[in-house]
Amino acid sequence: MAERKAFLLRIDPAVLEALQRWADGDLRSLNAQIEFLLRRALQAAGRLKPAAGQGPRRGGRGAGPPAE
Repeated sequence: MAERKAFLLRIDPAVLEALQRWADGDLRSLNAQIEFLLRRALQAAGRLKPAAGQGPRRGGRGAGPPAE
């Protein structure tokens, strides 16, 4: 498994609660949901390319917008 790096995140409590509800609905941990959303936003902005052979992760909803 790839190495993970921990860091502190200061976040508005209302945003955190909304993220937790979303994560629960997608059957993900809060951490996995935040990483999923950040990865999707980075890919949409063209700042992160999908890893070769990386298919959909947990939840089966895909890693972001469809490839062009």
